[in-house]
Amino acid sequence: MDTTEPPKNIIWIFGDQHRAQAMGHRGDPNLHTPNMDRLSVEGVNFTQAVGGCPLCCPFRGSLLSGLYPNKAVHGHEVQLDPSLPTVATVFNEAGYDTAYFGKWHVDGHHERDLRGAYHIVPPERRGDFKTWLGYENNNSQWDCWVHGGEGDNAVHYKLPGYETDALTDLFIDDLKKKADADTPFFSVLSVQPPHNPYAAPEEFMGMHNSGELELRPNVPDIPRVTQKARKDLAGYYAMIENFDWNIGRIRQALDDAGLTEDTWIFFFSDHGDMHGSHGQFLKTSPWEESIRVPCILAGGTPYYKHGCGDYNIPMNHVDYAPTSLGLCGIDVPDWMMGTDYSGLRLKKKPEQPYPESAYLQLVTPTCHGYSTDRPWRGVVTRDGWKYIVLEGQPLMMYNLNEDPYEQANLAHNSIFWKDRRRLHGLLEEWIEKTEDDFQLPTEN
Repeated sequence: MDTTEPPKNIIWIFGDQHRAQAMGHRGDPNLHTPNMDRLSVEGVNFTQAVGGCPLCCPFRGSLLSGLYPNKAVHGHEVQLDPSLPTVATVFNEAGYDTAYFGKWHVDGHHERDLRGAYHIVPPERRGDFKTWLGYENNNSQWDCWVHGGEGDNAVHYKLPGYETDALTDLFIDDLKKKADADTPFFSVLSVQPPHNPYAAPEEFMGMHNSGELELRPNVPDIPRVTQKARKDLAGYYAMIENFDWNIGRIRQALDDAGLTEDTWIFFFSDHGDMHGSHGQFLKTSPWEESIRVPCILAGGTPYYKHGCGDYNIPMNHVDYAPTSLGLCGIDVPDWMMGTDYSGLRLKKKPEQPYPESAYLQLVTPTCHGYSTDRPWRGVVTRDGWKYIVLEGQPLMMYNLNEDPYEQANLAHNSIFWKDRRRLHGLLEEWIEKTEDDFQLPTEN
């Protein structure tokens, strides 16, 4: 009989704008990600995970609060209500030591007034984390300033060197301290890369030749598109490989500290990056390259005997907090709107059937360059369909099983009206469930 106890600690590791397709084990021929690949082999790989709102602030607000963007952070530079409890609140109440390192981006600071890297997030707006050392936002990975503490213990300084490396150093130093304590912990590492600007240390940049990169089949052969995609992707892949190297450093630190067998590792991203697919760049659009994210739950011993493998569950941004609590045997509070998927790893049957779809929202467009300029809503399903609508108008419908690169839009094809009606019904249910305010198209 297997008497292995599940790990009691949990760490989150996530980057910004890392699309799911950009990893070795997902078939991208342009880069090597041995540490991410190892996580995938040893853990649960949610192959259909989505960033339910492909934009930094809304994703992070939902990640921390367990609420959908229309109830938490609806748009760019919108503040998460400091009166809301967060996932750290619940872990604190369960006796955990909680810590957060890196990018925050839910304090509502407007970058046009002052660079977000220098904005000080006051202690009462740091999500109840006991240790917090980070920054609101930063788009210069070689010039990253962090702050934390309060009163006489407040600090504010520039990180040495490259952001991902320096933040990983801080995270590892904190893990070493935790090794000597008898308190379970929940710790988060949030880094800006591979968010643009696409630059990494030279040893990683030198490994990629933009002219030799293999573009995705849905990147149109338009010179202005392909040239920009190649230029950006060379740095993007270098940033991901640097991140992968740092994940390896964290794994080694857990081994050295004797924490490996007792620590869950949750690796994910907030949203993806188009990089020329369908002629688009960056985020906020509902295509696969923008909404699909890495999502791997690993940890414990390398041969942990409970559930491993790929699952086509459409994991969403509201699901990380309840799943993490479930992994640690902590009751999920009623105010969290997501699903606890911990049973997939722990081999426990859920009390309720897992959802057959995930809800997608762009509540408030940013209207930044290359960003979608109007609100949309949508669903993705476990059986491989996607349906996206504008206010009062169907926009996209794809059968991803036969069309993974989304080259045949079926939204206005009468042959598929039954499929559209089914997906429209699912979307109606999600809008009602989340108390969202959105004008759906009239469905005949």
